[in-house]
Amino acid sequence: MSLTAGIVGLPNVGKSTLFNAITNQKILAENYPFATIEPNVGVVTVPDKRMDKLKEMYEPNRFIPTAYEFTDIAGLVKGASQGEGLGNKFLSHIREVDAIVEVVRCFDDGKIIHVEGNINPIRDIETINLELAIADLDIINGRLERVSKKARTTKNKDDLLEVEILEKAKKSLESNIPLRQLNLTDEEKKIIKSYSFLTLKPIIYLANIKESELGNPDNEYVTMVKQYAEKEKSPVISLCAKVEEELSELTEDEKKELLEGLELESSGLDKLITATYDILGLATYFTVGKDEVRAWTFKKGMNAKECAGIIHSDFEKGFIRAEVISYDDLIEYGSEVKVKEAGKARLEGKEYIMQDGDICHFRFNV
Repeated sequence: MSLTAGIVGLPNVGKSTLFNAITNQKILAENYPFATIEPNVGVVTVPDKRMDKLKEMYEPNRFIPTAYEFTDIAGLVKGASQGEGLGNKFLSHIREVDAIVEVVRCFDDGKIIHVEGNINPIRDIETINLELAIADLDIINGRLERVSKKARTTKNKDDLLEVEILEKAKKSLESNIPLRQLNLTDEEKKIIKSYSFLTLKPIIYLANIKESELGNPDNEYVTMVKQYAEKEKSPVISLCAKVEEELSELTEDEKKELLEGLELESSGLDKLITATYDILGLATYFTVGKDEVRAWTFKKGMNAKECAGIIHSDFEKGFIRAEVISYDDLIEYGSEVKVKEAGKARLEGKEYIMQDGDICHFRFNV
């Protein structure tokens, strides 16, 4: 299961610098708007200390962490929903991602131009969010125009329900409430999902701060962002994009040394990945052995049969059972054999709800 997060923000807020850190690629990161014209996609591995321990225990021929995909989307500006600054093109790229990471400039620096002339993170956030809402409203109004007349004429139950949901979404956006804050039933979510609404996507606000403020990241700008995000129950991550870029160029030992020097337990990027996993309701299970140790991403709530299908469709089609032990039990007892001797190994059927940290061997027959 792949995960895609789109990095958005106004020009010159640190998006491309952050993306360089994420992928260790040297894309264009200049001091002017629209330095990044085409979306850049980079895949990074998800840091997981459990994988390091499993690698140490099994010494596998192949070691495959789960992957995480970022798309760097060029700077949006006021009027993007109407095509300003090549906006329509960039908004279409955002529709393809699972979550939005909105980079907000939370530092003063007269050498770096701000597209609005001064630093005001709430204005910047509202500029971006308004463009996303307008883009969604355009889709809603267009669809309502087509389906409302049909629903009134045919009285078709599905059409009437679609009109009801779209009217509900329109009212929400016109009240400045993003669609992700609506309380929708499972049926409503299923209907509305097909539109790929921008404001329905979960969002993380990324406060880009100065290196000198890493030890005390809650400056006045970050505090403003947190207060804003709290109202919509969205997470906020503080980091310094320049430091993250420096970290990405170091060896693991050098990275550890720099983090210790900055009195940080982990990098901002690691925190971002964790936050994105959490906001999307994702978890990890493992397959282990001498041949391969691998991490697999799944949606919380998925059953064993569905998780088997992540590996291969044949695993799901011919699912028999899952042999499961927990990572914690493996570490406590020291080996699979000892876990089994302690009676901690389990045989689970297709309806078993997979748990984060499960170590699985799937039995199937096609």
